[in-house]
Amino acid sequence: MTFELFVQHLVNGISLGSLYALIAIGYTMVYGIIRLINFAHGDIITLAAYFVFFGVGLFAMPWWLAAILSIILTAITGIIIEKAAYKPLRSKNAPRISLLISAIGVSFFIENVSTVVFGGRPKSFYSPEIFKGVIKAGGISIPNLSVIIPIVTAVLLIALVYLVNKTVTGMSMRACSKDMDTAKLMGIDVDRVISLTFCIGSALAAIGGIMWGLKYPQIHPLIGVMPGLKCFIAAVVGGIGNIPGAVVGGMLLGLGEILLVAFLPGLSGYRDAFAFIILILILLFRPTGILGEKIAEKV
Repeated sequence: MTFELFVQHLVNGISLGSLYALIAIGYTMVYGIIRLINFAHGDIITLAAYFVFFGVGLFAMPWWLAAILSIILTAITGIIIEKAAYKPLRSKNAPRISLLISAIGVSFFIENVSTVVFGGRPKSFYSPEIFKGVIKAGGISIPNLSVIIPIVTAVLLIALVYLVNKTVTGMSMRACSKDMDTAKLMGIDVDRVISLTFCIGSALAAIGGIMWGLKYPQIHPLIGVMPGLKCFIAAVVGGIGNIPGAVVGGMLLGLGEILLVAFLPGLSGYRDAFAFIILILILLFRPTGILGEKIAEKV
């Protein structure tokens, strides 16, 4: 393999890893606060892509306006899901398994409604010209999108870290993640914090879903299933509940997938299996993930 080809694969791996990281942050934020794996998170990707598709195709919106509207609508959808499917169970102190089953039910509901409403036939996702260009440097040709995705992810990550660590809202989030009962005694509106967490996580998933549609410009009602599972794996690998861990896990997974295909093309058919093998190994040898912290079980 030539140096130029290796650099191209490396950039592609960073681009894919950035996408995984962006979506995985939503998983890790929700788990960090209410200890819930929101399996409907992957289906948020699907909704975001379809919102842009119909905004451009059906309502003739400029692409940028359709994208902004998609992010807003998807964030609102995340809040609605939390209020309708999770909050009633939390208020009744239902077992965590009930919340998990509810999350799986919401996921199946969104997938089936999307199939009925949007149709099961794959549709082409519109991509503006700015994302179609190629950057050439010597013998290296890198798509614009492969550079834009990591930049967008980095900017959003910096903004999120600032929100969590430097603002009153972020302090409330961190308090809820440590001890929700004590946070209530301190006057923190826990329900508001949880809704805001779902809102932010869904907005990040929406941005990830839009960029996924740009990178792989064909959408269908199950487009978010495999990315959602892989981003969950990325969150676990990095240490679920830890935002930097989600980024590390996403990067490792993205780079691993691309470099696996690059160096061992005969195993390209096992690309998806690679993610699950990594998950099993992490759970066997470091169950808390790379940057995760061990949480003492309450007796």
